[in-house]
Amino acid sequence: MERIRIGTCSWKYDSWVGLVYGEKNKEEYLREYARQFNTVEVDQWFWSLFDRVEPKLPDPAVARAYKEQVPADFTFSVKVPNSITLTHYYSRDKQAPLVDNPNFLSVELFLKFLERLHPLNERLGPLMFQFEYLNKRKMPNQFEFMDRFSEFITQCPGEYDYALEIRNPNYLNHSYFEFLDKNRLHQVFVQGYYMPPVVDIYGKFSQWINDMAIFRLMGPDRKGIEKKTGDRWDQVVDPRDNELLEIVRLGRELKDRGVRVYLNINNHYEGSAPLTIDKIRNMLEDLEA
Repeated sequence: MERIRIGTCSWKYDSWVGLVYGEKNKEEYLREYARQFNTVEVDQWFWSLFDRVEPKLPDPAVARAYKEQVPADFTFSVKVPNSITLTHYYSRDKQAPLVDNPNFLSVELFLKFLERLHPLNERLGPLMFQFEYLNKRKMPNQFEFMDRFSEFITQCPGEYDYALEIRNPNYLNHSYFEFLDKNRLHQVFVQGYYMPPVVDIYGKFSQWINDMAIFRLMGPDRKGIEKKTGDRWDQVVDPRDNELLEIVRLGRELKDRGVRVYLNINNHYEGSAPLTIDKIRNMLEDLEA
Protein backbone atom coordinates (compact mmCIF):
# COMPACT_ATOMS: atom_id res chain seq x y z
CA MET A 1 0.00 0.00 0.00
CA GLU A 2 1.24 3.51 -0.78
CA ARG A 3 2.25 5.31 2.39
CA ILE A 4 0.81 8.68 1.30
CA ARG A 5 -2.69 8.72 -0.14
CA ILE A 6 -3.93 12.03 -1.51
CA GLY A 7 -7.55 12.69 -2.38
CA THR A 8 -10.41 15.12 -2.08
CA CYS A 9 -13.31 15.60 0.30
CA SER A 10 -16.11 14.24 -1.92
CA TRP A 11 -16.04 14.06 -5.72
CA LYS A 12 -19.48 15.33 -6.79
CA TYR A 13 -18.65 18.70 -8.34
CA ASP A 14 -19.83 19.66 -11.81
CA SER A 15 -17.24 22.46 -11.89
CA TRP A 16 -14.52 19.79 -12.05
CA VAL A 17 -15.49 19.01 -15.64
CA GLY A 18 -12.31 19.73 -17.59
CA LEU A 19 -10.13 19.19 -14.49
CA VAL A 20 -11.16 15.69 -13.44
CA TYR A 21 -14.11 14.76 -15.64
CA GLY A 22 -14.35 14.67 -19.41
CA GLU A 23 -17.98 15.70 -19.50
CA LYS A 24 -20.94 16.29 -17.20
CA ASN A 25 -22.02 12.74 -16.46
CA LYS A 26 -22.59 12.32 -12.73
CA GLU A 27 -22.95 8.54 -13.06
CA GLU A 28 -19.33 8.31 -14.22
CA TYR A 29 -17.75 10.87 -11.90
CA LEU A 30 -16.42 8.39 -9.33
CA ARG A 31 -15.04 6.04 -11.97
CA GLU A 32 -13.24 8.93 -13.69
CA TYR A 33 -12.05 10.32 -10.36
CA ALA A 34 -10.47 6.98 -9.45
CA ARG A 35 -8.29 7.09 -12.56
CA GLN A 36 -6.47 10.12 -11.14
CA PHE A 37 -6.62 9.66 -7.36
CA ASN A 38 -6.28 6.67 -5.03
CA THR A 39 -8.54 7.78 -2.18
CA VAL A 40 -11.56 9.95 -1.45
CA GLU A 41 -13.39 11.11 1.66
CA VAL A 42 -17.09 10.26 1.93
CA ASP A 43 -19.22 12.60 4.03
CA GLN A 44 -22.67 11.90 2.59
CA TRP A 45 -23.51 9.49 5.41
CA PHE A 46 -22.36 11.92 8.11
CA TRP A 47 -25.51 14.02 7.87
CA SER A 48 -27.86 11.54 9.51
CA LEU A 49 -29.39 13.14 12.61
CA PHE A 50 -32.71 14.84 12.06
CA ASP A 51 -35.09 15.95 14.79
CA ARG A 52 -37.39 13.14 15.90
CA VAL A 53 -36.60 11.06 12.81
CA GLU A 54 -34.86 7.70 12.69
CA PRO A 55 -31.16 8.21 11.85
CA LYS A 56 -30.38 7.81 8.16
CA LEU A 57 -27.80 5.11 7.42
CA PRO A 58 -26.02 4.05 4.20
CA ASP A 59 -27.84 2.15 1.49
CA PRO A 60 -25.83 -1.07 0.97
CA ALA A 61 -26.60 -0.90 -2.76
CA VAL A 62 -24.91 2.51 -2.95
CA ALA A 63 -21.89 1.23 -1.01
CA ARG A 64 -21.66 -1.73 -3.40
CA ALA A 65 -21.89 0.55 -6.44
CA TYR A 66 -19.06 2.72 -5.11
CA LYS A 67 -16.85 -0.33 -4.65
CA GLU A 68 -17.52 -1.52 -8.19
CA GLN A 69 -16.48 1.83 -9.70
CA VAL A 70 -12.95 1.94 -8.26
CA PRO A 71 -9.84 -0.26 -8.64
CA ALA A 72 -8.65 -2.67 -5.98
CA ASP A 73 -5.99 -0.32 -4.60
CA PHE A 74 -8.45 2.55 -4.03
CA THR A 75 -9.63 3.44 -0.51
CA PHE A 76 -12.55 5.39 0.95
CA SER A 77 -12.15 7.29 4.21
CA VAL A 78 -15.65 7.53 5.65
CA LYS A 79 -17.10 9.96 8.17
CA VAL A 80 -19.18 8.15 10.78
CA PRO A 81 -22.81 9.40 10.98
CA ASN A 82 -23.30 12.44 13.19
CA SER A 83 -26.24 10.64 14.77
CA ILE A 84 -23.46 8.85 16.70
CA THR A 85 -21.12 11.80 17.32
CA LEU A 86 -23.54 14.61 18.28
CA THR A 87 -24.24 14.85 21.99
CA HIS A 88 -27.46 16.81 21.35
CA TYR A 89 -29.75 17.75 18.51
CA TYR A 90 -28.86 20.87 16.54
CA SER A 91 -30.64 24.06 17.52
CA ARG A 92 -30.48 27.47 15.82
CA ASP A 93 -31.33 29.08 19.14
CA LYS A 94 -28.12 28.84 21.16
CA GLN A 95 -29.95 29.78 24.36
CA ALA A 96 -32.63 27.09 24.01
CA PRO A 97 -32.49 24.06 26.33
CA LEU A 98 -30.39 21.25 24.93
CA VAL A 99 -32.16 18.11 23.78
CA ASP A 100 -30.16 14.92 24.28
CA ASN A 101 -29.35 12.80 21.26
CA PRO A 102 -30.32 9.29 22.44
CA ASN A 103 -27.92 7.72 19.92
CA PHE A 104 -24.77 9.52 21.07
CA LEU A 105 -22.01 6.89 21.07
CA SER A 106 -24.57 4.15 20.55
CA VAL A 107 -22.82 0.85 19.91
CA GLU A 108 -26.04 -0.61 18.54
CA LEU A 109 -26.42 2.13 15.93
CA PHE A 110 -22.74 1.99 15.01
CA LEU A 111 -22.96 -1.76 14.39
CA LYS A 112 -25.96 -1.15 12.12
CA PHE A 113 -23.89 1.44 10.25
CA LEU A 114 -21.03 -1.04 9.79
CA GLU A 115 -23.46 -3.70 8.57
CA ARG A 116 -24.88 -1.38 5.92
CA LEU A 117 -21.38 -0.25 4.94
CA HIS A 118 -20.17 -3.84 4.63
CA PRO A 119 -20.15 -4.01 0.78
CA LEU A 120 -17.45 -1.34 0.85
CA ASN A 121 -15.24 -3.13 3.40
CA GLU A 122 -12.51 -4.22 0.97
CA ARG A 123 -11.97 -0.57 -0.01
CA LEU A 124 -12.23 1.03 3.43
CA GLY A 125 -9.58 3.30 4.84
CA PRO A 126 -10.15 5.07 8.17
CA LEU A 127 -13.58 5.50 9.72
CA MET A 128 -13.56 9.04 11.10
CA PHE A 129 -15.52 10.20 14.14
CA GLN A 130 -15.96 13.97 13.77
CA PHE A 131 -17.06 15.81 16.90
CA GLU A 132 -18.23 19.40 17.04
CA TYR A 133 -16.83 21.88 19.54
CA LEU A 134 -17.89 20.38 22.85
CA ASN A 135 -18.70 23.23 25.20
CA LYS A 136 -19.31 22.52 28.87
CA ARG A 137 -23.07 22.36 28.35
CA LYS A 138 -22.52 19.41 26.01
CA MET A 139 -19.52 17.72 27.67
CA PRO A 140 -18.35 18.68 31.18
CA ASN A 141 -14.67 18.09 30.45
CA GLN A 142 -12.15 16.27 28.30
CA PHE A 143 -11.77 13.35 30.69
CA GLU A 144 -15.46 12.50 30.67
CA PHE A 145 -15.33 12.54 26.86
CA MET A 146 -12.34 10.19 26.81
CA ASP A 147 -13.96 7.86 29.34
CA ARG A 148 -17.20 7.68 27.37
CA PHE A 149 -15.47 7.15 24.05
CA SER A 150 -13.19 4.47 25.54
CA GLU A 151 -16.23 2.60 26.82
CA PHE A 152 -17.83 2.87 23.38
CA ILE A 153 -14.87 1.86 21.23
CA THR A 154 -13.96 -1.21 23.31
CA GLN A 155 -17.34 -2.67 22.28
CA CYS A 156 -16.74 -2.07 18.55
CA PRO A 157 -15.14 -4.51 16.07
CA GLY A 158 -11.36 -4.35 16.14
CA GLU A 159 -10.64 -4.91 12.44
CA TYR A 160 -11.27 -1.31 11.35
CA ASP A 161 -9.04 1.78 11.46
CA TYR A 162 -10.79 4.29 13.70
CA ALA A 163 -9.83 7.98 13.76
CA LEU A 164 -10.99 10.95 15.84
CA GLU A 165 -11.45 14.56 14.80
CA ILE A 166 -11.78 16.85 17.79
CA ARG A 167 -12.76 20.50 17.38
CA ASN A 168 -11.67 21.49 20.92
CA PRO A 169 -8.11 22.86 20.66
CA ASN A 170 -7.65 22.55 24.43
CA TYR A 171 -8.22 18.77 24.20
CA LEU A 172 -5.05 18.36 22.14
CA ASN A 173 -2.68 17.57 24.98
CA HIS A 174 -0.62 14.64 26.25
CA SER A 175 -3.59 13.03 28.00
CA TYR A 176 -5.55 13.03 24.77
CA PHE A 177 -2.76 11.48 22.70
CA GLU A 178 -2.17 8.86 25.40
CA PHE A 179 -5.89 8.07 25.18
CA LEU A 180 -5.61 7.64 21.40
CA ASP A 181 -2.61 5.34 21.77
CA LYS A 182 -4.22 3.23 24.49
CA ASN A 183 -7.35 2.69 22.38
CA ARG A 184 -5.50 2.17 19.06
CA LEU A 185 -7.12 5.27 17.60
CA HIS A 186 -5.71 7.62 14.96
CA GLN A 187 -5.63 11.40 14.97
CA VAL A 188 -7.43 13.47 12.34
CA PHE A 189 -5.46 16.71 12.03
CA VAL A 190 -7.58 19.64 10.81
CA GLN A 191 -5.87 22.49 8.99
CA GLY A 192 -8.26 25.40 9.15
CA TYR A 193 -11.32 26.66 10.97
CA TYR A 194 -10.19 27.79 14.42
CA MET A 195 -7.86 24.85 15.04
CA PRO A 196 -4.11 25.34 15.66
CA PRO A 197 -1.83 24.63 12.67
CA VAL A 198 -1.29 20.91 12.20
CA VAL A 199 2.48 21.43 12.01
CA ASP A 200 2.43 22.89 15.54
CA ILE A 201 0.37 20.01 16.92
CA TYR A 202 2.59 17.48 15.16
CA GLY A 203 5.70 19.14 16.62
CA LYS A 204 4.37 18.68 20.15
CA PHE A 205 2.94 15.16 19.85
CA SER A 206 4.68 13.41 16.94
CA GLN A 207 5.93 10.64 19.24
CA TRP A 208 2.33 9.54 19.81
CA ILE A 209 1.49 9.02 16.13
CA ASN A 210 1.37 5.28 15.56
CA ASP A 211 0.84 3.73 12.12
CA MET A 212 -1.68 6.16 10.57
CA ALA A 213 -2.42 9.88 10.47
CA ILE A 214 -5.15 11.73 8.58
CA PHE A 215 -4.84 15.39 7.55
CA ARG A 216 -7.94 17.27 6.45
CA LEU A 217 -7.07 20.54 4.73
CA MET A 218 -10.18 22.66 5.20
CA GLY A 219 -9.12 26.31 5.15
CA PRO A 220 -9.92 29.06 7.67
CA ASP A 221 -12.87 30.86 6.06
CA ARG A 222 -15.54 28.69 4.48
CA LYS A 223 -18.03 31.46 3.69
CA GLY A 224 -15.33 33.79 2.47
CA ILE A 225 -13.93 31.37 -0.08
CA GLU A 226 -17.42 30.44 -1.27
CA LYS A 227 -17.96 34.13 -2.00
CA LYS A 228 -14.66 34.31 -3.92
CA THR A 229 -15.39 31.23 -6.02
CA GLY A 230 -19.10 31.71 -6.51
CA ASP A 231 -19.35 27.99 -5.67
CA ARG A 232 -17.27 27.09 -8.73
CA TRP A 233 -14.32 24.96 -7.69
CA ASP A 234 -12.03 25.06 -10.72
CA GLN A 235 -9.54 27.77 -9.69
CA VAL A 236 -7.14 28.45 -6.83
CA VAL A 237 -8.36 31.72 -5.34
CA ASP A 238 -6.55 31.66 -1.97
CA PRO A 239 -3.07 30.15 -2.51
CA ARG A 240 -1.47 28.80 0.64
CA ASP A 241 1.84 27.53 -0.79
CA ASN A 242 4.10 28.08 2.23
CA GLU A 243 1.65 26.41 4.60
CA LEU A 244 1.07 23.62 2.13
CA LEU A 245 4.78 22.93 1.75
CA GLU A 246 5.13 22.57 5.54
CA ILE A 247 2.34 20.01 5.57
CA VAL A 248 3.81 18.12 2.62
CA ARG A 249 7.18 17.95 4.37
CA LEU A 250 5.44 16.65 7.47
CA GLY A 251 3.67 13.98 5.41
CA ARG A 252 6.94 12.96 3.83
CA GLU A 253 8.56 12.66 7.28
CA LEU A 254 5.72 10.43 8.49
CA LYS A 255 5.97 8.30 5.36
CA ASP A 256 9.69 7.79 6.05
CA ARG A 257 8.74 6.65 9.57
CA GLY A 258 6.48 3.99 8.07
CA VAL A 259 3.24 5.80 8.95
CA ARG A 260 0.28 5.58 6.58
CA VAL A 261 -0.73 9.12 5.68
CA TYR A 262 -4.01 10.40 4.27
CA LEU A 263 -4.16 13.92 2.85
CA ASN A 264 -7.82 14.81 2.32
CA ILE A 265 -8.16 18.14 0.53
CA ASN A 266 -11.31 20.27 0.62
CA ASN A 267 -12.24 22.74 -2.11
CA HIS A 268 -12.50 25.35 0.63
CA TYR A 269 -8.77 25.11 1.35
CA GLU A 270 -7.59 27.07 -1.72
CA GLY A 271 -10.57 27.05 -4.05
CA SER A 272 -10.04 23.83 -6.01
CA ALA A 273 -9.04 20.57 -4.35
CA PRO A 274 -7.76 18.93 -7.60
CA LEU A 275 -5.48 21.90 -8.29
CA THR A 276 -4.19 21.84 -4.72
CA ILE A 277 -3.37 18.17 -5.21
CA ASP A 278 -1.39 19.06 -8.34
CA LYS A 279 0.70 21.34 -6.12
CA ILE A 280 1.17 18.62 -3.51
CA ARG A 281 2.36 16.12 -6.10
CA ASN A 282 4.87 18.62 -7.50
CA MET A 283 6.13 19.40 -3.99
CA LEU A 284 6.59 15.71 -3.23
CA GLU A 285 8.48 15.24 -6.50
CA ASP A 286 10.78 18.14 -5.58
CA LEU A 287 11.41 16.61 -2.15
CA GLU A 288 12.23 13.25 -3.76
CA ALA A 289 14.68 14.85 -6.21
